[in-house]
Amino acid sequence: MDCRLLSINRSGGLFASTRSTHQRLSSYSQRRSFYCTTNCSMKSYKLSDLSRTEVDSLKARPRIDFSSIFSVVQPIVDDVRTRGDAAVKDYTRRFDKVELDTIVETVNDLPDPVLDPAVQEAFDVAYDNIYAFHAAQKPVEKIVENMEGVRCKRVARCISSVGLYVPGGTAVLPSTALMLSVPAQIAGCKTIVLATPPAQDGSICKEVLYCAKKAGVTHILKAGGAQAISAMAWGSESCPKVEKIYGPGNQYVTAAKMILQNSEAMISIDMPAGPSEVLVIADKHASPVHIAADLLSQAEHGPDSQVVLVVAGEGVDVTAIEDEIEKQCNSLPRGAFASKALSHSFIVHARDMVEAIAFSNLYAPEHLIINVKDAEKWESFVENAGSVFLGEWTPESVGDYASGTNHVLPTYGYARMYSGVSLDSFLKYITVQSLTEEGLRKLGPYVATMAEIEGLDAHKRAVTLRLKDIEARQVSNLR
Repeated sequence: MDCRLLSINRSGGLFASTRSTHQRLSSYSQRRSFYCTTNCSMKSYKLSDLSRTEVDSLKARPRIDFSSIFSVVQPIVDDVRTRGDAAVKDYTRRFDKVELDTIVETVNDLPDPVLDPAVQEAFDVAYDNIYAFHAAQKPVEKIVENMEGVRCKRVARCISSVGLYVPGGTAVLPSTALMLSVPAQIAGCKTIVLATPPAQDGSICKEVLYCAKKAGVTHILKAGGAQAISAMAWGSESCPKVEKIYGPGNQYVTAAKMILQNSEAMISIDMPAGPSEVLVIADKHASPVHIAADLLSQAEHGPDSQVVLVVAGEGVDVTAIEDEIEKQCNSLPRGAFASKALSHSFIVHARDMVEAIAFSNLYAPEHLIINVKDAEKWESFVENAGSVFLGEWTPESVGDYASGTNHVLPTYGYARMYSGVSLDSFLKYITVQSLTEEGLRKLGPYVATMAEIEGLDAHKRAVTLRLKDIEARQVSNLR
């Protein structure tokens, strides 16, 4: 690894310090900001002009005030725990304007939805690719004999009951139903509850239902938001209680997951997650049309999304990229969402790929697109990212839908310590050890010594009493 990736402080490098923070973070962006009729804008910075503190500030995401959100979500969590189905119905009527007779459907009881053949084929291809990639992650059981007669292994078991959250607020996301239910199906989870907001008539999105049926979902909870997360965590009259909850969602969904994983509900969650984001590294060989499309593909998710363009080296036509963003943003049905996301997004100028990758590792994006010449050679330098897309023919969209990798990924900088959803997310591991008489005779004295050092006599006796039995039997056999 190039040592510059660890620090980047070459004469006037990534953390150079010259003028004041305010001057640097405003003047350059004023020169390079651009605006379109939908008020699209992105600030722009030159990394070599910034101090370490200023560069660190760029990795910060748009702030989420979780303290105020928790104060809204906690009463919902408590109410669903107390009133169950009735509370979920009330919140669905209040927030989604939908009146429900029942909140849970058993998937096997529902008729198969009829999809347009082209749509069904697309989901079938996505299912096959996602299944193949996650099936290849099945753990191989291996027995290790550490000493003669001392055998150890690690076995995988599925998490019995899981809850999958599929958002449905500003966009219907049947692809998320596949991303979550396919690995649960492969893992062998016995109860799979999929929660998704209902349509205005109380029905389930037919594409979501198709994916749920295909991937072995057992129950569908027709609810969204904090009330859906709470129902799966606590369980209710009609909703099975789950042991782990997965899936992306808005800030209220995230807050509910965070509250409930630290409650008496005794659940775990896949990861803390925030709004969608992408970081694109582009050089002079990248198409401005493709760069703009990739940035907007994440910006259109919602106003709280963030996109970052890192320009690597000289010769990049930034004006052409800006023009393309303006052109494409104005033609998008969700252009208003994209423009709001762009208002707190930015462009950074790096002197070369080393500096570009160093900044990306600092930012730790959910999605990282490396659209440069010979992109594959930079893969080994990536340390922090949810999912990586290499080369000019690999848009982030393929990972969102059908390449086979999972699109439920850590955001908000959590890629520094979390991984995306995988088959392992639906498994737990149990260690197993088995000793023969000879194994305990060899290992036991060491264990007894360590237990004595720690002052745990019962631990010691569990070994020494057995060793005495072995010794007595050996003496008896000699007579």
